[in-house]
Amino acid sequence: MEEQTHTEKRTVQPHKQQMLNRLKRIEGQVRGVHNMVEDDRYCVDILNQIAAIQSAVNKVSVQLMEDHTHHCVSNAIESGEGEESINELMDVMKRMLK
Repeated sequence: MEEQTHTEKRTVQPHKQQMLNRLKRIEGQVRGVHNMVEDDRYCVDILNQIAAIQSAVNKVSVQLMEDHTHHCVSNAIESGEGEESINELMDVMKRMLK
């Protein structure tokens, strides 16, 4: 299945710096897991770190979804394009929950 992107669409992220900071921490955590695997660390310790990464990624996703709903979806509804925007949001939520 090919990823669909909407590169022509842009928006202002109200929590951009907060998300970027969290993503930098996630990058560090992923590098740490890589090192743990290279160093033959205990599987449960690695799995605990992976769970922490998943939780952090979920927090970024939820924040982005909340911002998108309050800004982009709300604006689309006001301009009469709400159905398309809601369908787009629901599609991405379904992919996230797989």
